Amino acid sequence: MCRFIAYQGTPEVMGSMLFAPVNSIIKQSYAATEIEEPLNGDGFGVGWFVPDIDHLPGVFVSISPAWNNRNLQYISQKIRSNCMVAHVRAASVGAVSEANCHPFHYDRYLMMHNGGIEHFELIKRSIVDRLSTEMYAWIQGQTDSEHFFALFLDKLKKQSPQPSTEEIASCLELTFAEILQLMNEFGISDPAYFNLVVVDGKKMVGSRFVSHKGIKPLSLHHSECGKFICENGVTFLLRDSSNERGVILASEKLTKEQSDWKMVPEHHFVLVEENLNVHFRVIKA
Repeated sequence: MCRFIAYQGTPEVMGSMLFAPVNSIIKQSYAATEIEEPLNGDGFGVGWFVPDIDHLPGVFVSISPAWNNRNLQYISQKIRSNCMVAHVRAASVGAVSEANCHPFHYDRYLMMHNGGIEHFELIKRSIVDRLSTEMYAWIQGQTDSEHFFALFLDKLKKQSPQPSTEEIASCLELTFAEILQLMNEFGISDPAYFNLVVVDGKKMVGSRFVSHKGIKPLSLHHSECGKFICENGVTFLLRDSSNERGVILASEKLTKEQSDWKMVPEHHFVLVEENLNVHFRVIKA
């Protein structure tokens, strides 16, 4: 069901974030530990922001496994960013193609998804019928994730030009509710899993949610311990300081130090503000 990480804070070199941790996102592409299926080798994607150049993100995706992509190794050591995301894919809905690799990009927004909408094929036509002409034309792939993102973006565009984290969360909540309504109308009783992250280069909103309250949602951790330091081959998270701060959202803990990580509460949003304050909000869908 895929794995992802998202970072916001003091600018960091992407390679340190992707490769250095003992349980790095690269390792999770072939040996994930907090999910039943350990292999996530159906492609990967990274996204990053460099506000001195442009408010729009850079994106690099490939259908090759993350553990075996030389270009990723090269370029990630030369990218420094205050906001970056990475995703390794285990394909469920949609072919193994670049168009189906996360993160999905629209304007200044990136979205990654860990989970799925069961029997998506039954409600896909209804979702498409609800999209604006612009968002219908924007979709390039086949995944439930990209169609969800398009439905969400139509709602977000009705907000202020610079939506707050609360407005982003509200639009996600409305999109969850709309998807669950469609699933109910079509008699889909299997659960839908919605662990996802939306970033815009200045703030992040993540969710840990499953449609059935009696089922445990997938893992999603957060850390406010600062930046990665690698000394003598040992990688650890530096505790927050006034000069170097960072917040990480991750499907799996990246280090073995338990105090570095806290699980996002079940059926909650995690909102990371531009000043790196973190707070939570119950998902009412």
